[in-house]
Amino acid sequence: MPAIGEYAPDFTLPDETGRDHTLSDYRGRKVVVYFYPKDDTPGCIKEACSFRDASDDYQSENIKVFGISNDDVNSHKKFKAKYGLTHTLLADVKNEVCPLYDAYGTKKMFGREYQGILRKTFLLDEEGKIVKAFNKVKTDFHAEEVLEAYSENG
Repeated sequence: MPAIGEYAPDFTLPDETGRDHTLSDYRGRKVVVYFYPKDDTPGCIKEACSFRDASDDYQSENIKVFGISNDDVNSHKKFKAKYGLTHTLLADVKNEVCPLYDAYGTKKMFGREYQGILRKTFLLDEEGKIVKAFNKVKTDFHAEEVLEAYSENG
């Protein structure tokens, strides 16, 4: 996993409209990169909506938010429209970016093990360095946790 103080691994992924975003293009701005398992599932809805509900705070702090999953562009487009999401959703359909952030691995549910996206969040400073990582995410209040972490970490 990338360490605190290191530059976040760069990537280019398409958003829900098909437009490519390159992480390093956002240098000069704080960035949140959060990984989530699947569009339109209970925990992911709560997490995404927490960022939506705090979007004014993120805009006033000039913080860009990216949500990343293995869902495709069309799935992201529907998810964003259904819940009125205000942040950018990126499609890692080839699963190239999630492993760079140690956000893909073995999960367990109902006694069954399988491979999937691990819910993780990374906070980047204006230089593109990681200032905080969340390996345990409280989906209901995650956006507030992230804002608090930014205020604590300058």
